[in-house]
Amino acid sequence: MKYLLDTHTLLWFLKGDNKLSDKARQLIDSPRNEKFLSIASLWEIAIKVNLGKLVLDKPFEKLFPEQLHFNRIEILDITVDSLIKLTTLPFHHRDPFDRLIIAQALVEELPIIGIDAAFDAYGINREW
Repeated sequence: MKYLLDTHTLLWFLKGDNKLSDKARQLIDSPRNEKFLSIASLWEIAIKVNLGKLVLDKPFEKLFPEQLHFNRIEILDITVDSLIKLTTLPFHHRDPFDRLIIAQALVEELPIIGIDAAFDAYGINREW
């Protein structure tokens, strides 16, 4: 199965945070599942690191290439189709990064692993 990780899901997974549900951890850990991370998530993390709103255990430039490779998480690029979808989404959710992740999930037909129940209003499959 293929899954798209929400930004906080990745951060909690990498940190070993107990906020991550057991089901989410199992889905990410399973070698049978293909995992994707939106480039928008890395952009969001980079901005928060730069603003001092997020402190990582390792420098950004070391942590993400290393951990994405180690955990077999592929980057999902932003496509024109995803941006077209974004222009049609209702504003159930206001966060621009989350809205882009939702649009990508809809276009790519990927369930999202994430805790944010506001995603459900868009008719995506969400696992937690």
